[in-house]
Amino acid sequence: MYDDERWRGKLTPEEFHVCRQKGTERPFSGEYWNCTKEGVYRCRCCGEKLFLSDSKFDAGCGWPSFFQPADVKLIGEVQDGSLGMMRTEVICKACGAHLGHVFEDGPAPTGLRYCINSVSIKLEEAGH
Repeated sequence: MYDDERWRGKLTPEEFHVCRQKGTERPFSGEYWNCTKEGVYRCRCCGEKLFLSDSKFDAGCGWPSFFQPADVKLIGEVQDGSLGMMRTEVICKACGAHLGHVFEDGPAPTGLRYCINSVSIKLEEAGH
């Protein structure tokens, strides 16, 4: 795990703010909110395989949304009481990067919506 100084050297200011300081990008502004390309979404910080394109859906919220992670063992959950509400933050277990939040208003088969900041993930397109 890198310290803040190493992360600042590896990430853009926006990536650092979201991934390391638990920030949030503006809705409908991220690279992947309406992306329909096939592939694997990896952690922007460490490259861990987090989500697959076949679990991505349009939640209408302005952020990439997935109904399940590629492997539940790779995603950590932390209770988040910021902004005067209780939410469940999701993080990359490998490096601790803040990814977004998970909500219980997603589609079948899980009923979950992993609402993820585009800047915290990187799409590895199928066939590349």
